[in-house]
Amino acid sequence: MKVAVYIRVSTEEQAKEGFSLDAQKQVLTDYCEALDYEIYRYYVDDGYSGRNTRRPAYRQMMDDIGDWDSILVLKMDRIHRNTRNFIEMMDKLNKKDKNFVSKNETLNTKTPTGRFVMQLIEGIAQLESEQIGERTRDGMRQKAEMLGTSDDEKRTMGFTPPFGYKIVDGRLTDVEEEQLIVSSIFSRYGSGETIDFICYSLNKEGNITRKGNPWNKYNLRNILHNPVYAGFMRWDDILISHDASAVLSPSEFNHIQHLIASKVRDPKKRHINTVPE
Repeated sequence: MKVAVYIRVSTEEQAKEGFSLDAQKQVLTDYCEALDYEIYRYYVDDGYSGRNTRRPAYRQMMDDIGDWDSILVLKMDRIHRNTRNFIEMMDKLNKKDKNFVSKNETLNTKTPTGRFVMQLIEGIAQLESEQIGERTRDGMRQKAEMLGTSDDEKRTMGFTPPFGYKIVDGRLTDVEEEQLIVSSIFSRYGSGETIDFICYSLNKEGNITRKGNPWNKYNLRNILHNPVYAGFMRWDDILISHDASAVLSPSEFNHIQHLIASKVRDPKKRHINTVPE
């Protein structure tokens, strides 16, 4: 049997014993030799999550489906951590009369029992993955709730600084020349100018975004809705005060939010996110 040997390790697994790419490759190579399998090719995804199929080696392997007879992995969770993706892969393999072998689970999808047990194991792997994600999110939320009163020098939780700010030593700091533009945006909108006209004016004046792009209604709306300019960073539904300069006061920011909402015709779509005054 000609096998496509698939090997994967995600970023968070790099330091875990037994998950290294070299270790997987050696074990699977020995396994093929013992069972007289012919190795068509090693497909290696280094630093990719198994929760989706956006993995270059995995995609290349599926493109090469006509050149091998079976996929071989060390463990079920190496190929997928999402039940739906696994089932879709198995459907494609079955249509092409291809096989799937997991060395550690000693299961073969050529048998009905093997297919059933593999789907069951894959469901357990997905549950574990989702629980890890849930615990990580809970931890991040707890950290966010503590940051508002923390004196820690690093208080941004990987916060990407918006236009008008930058990160220095883990803290949000001012970019004054950009803040002047932000102040102008809020002022113009508050005086009655439309978003489209403000974009036109900024671009005509040669004021571009940090990435060198022209202003448009999308990046301008992001600025008008961002509480960072009133002194607060937002994580999920949590507002965390920062130590950099605020471009406008909380009351001024809230006034702009109500002004934006008043221009939305459908009342059901009027979502107003204000900040403490």
